[in-house]
Amino acid sequence: MGEKSYFDGRQAGPAMRRPVSVATQQLCGRMRDIFTEIFEGEPVDPMVSARRGAKAQLRKRFYERAHIGEGEGGFAVLLDGKPVMTPARRALAAPSRALAEAIATEWNLQADVIDPEKMPLTRLANVAIDAVAAAPRPVAGEIEKYLGSDLIVYRADGPEGLIERQSLLWDPVLGWARDELGARFVLAQGVMPVAQPREAIAAAARAIPSEPWRLTAAASVTALTGSGLLALALSAGAFDADAVWAAAHVDEDWQMSQWGRDEVALQRRAAREAEFRAAALVLWQTA
Repeated sequence: MGEKSYFDGRQAGPAMRRPVSVATQQLCGRMRDIFTEIFEGEPVDPMVSARRGAKAQLRKRFYERAHIGEGEGGFAVLLDGKPVMTPARRALAAPSRALAEAIATEWNLQADVIDPEKMPLTRLANVAIDAVAAAPRPVAGEIEKYLGSDLIVYRADGPEGLIERQSLLWDPVLGWARDELGARFVLAQGVMPVAQPREAIAAAARAIPSEPWRLTAAASVTALTGSGLLALALSAGAFDADAVWAAAHVDEDWQMSQWGRDEVALQRRAAREAEFRAAALVLWQTA
């Protein structure tokens, strides 16, 4: 795992974009989402299916209702009284009742078939339980790497309207990192990478969550936004989910304001936003 990035760099600094890796798929949905026997051999992430040129085969719903039960491992998700198991055969149990109920709701909302694309909380839970809980340090390390080439430190050199919009949405996050974390990051203009002070990265890294569910959620937000700083600000409750999501799409929104809506891009964003909202909910319910 040491050589695999957990993030795809989709919106990292202009000169620091990175290709999707195996471990990225692991944090964004490579892990099997439901019972192993339900989704045996099928790609979980719909984006992975699209890249393979194949549509994932969905399994029929086989249960009447999903609900929760309390036990030593937390609040377990049950299907007709039977515990849901993760791909590694661990109980799918959340640290809070509200979070477990939200996961159960995903299961109850499945109609004739079980569609993993519509179950981002379940996918995130599986990653937290099966992967991150056992090996948190590589995940935290990847967030820390992102802090060295964070989306919000790379600024456009024009037009003026875009410059102002970036400042409006990104400067408050940098100000929060400076005032609350003691992390002073250096701005970069254009496409040339700028090395960030080690002290700034170290100070911000101390705010990376250590609890597995929160760490998984923060890693997901980092991957989806291209910004470790936005993820940390959301995790700390300094900015709400709407503000963070808007900040992550300054450039894209500016382009559409000038050239018109890009329906394909908006569809991709909607799929990512479902993942983002799931991660934000985990951070909120585990605060």
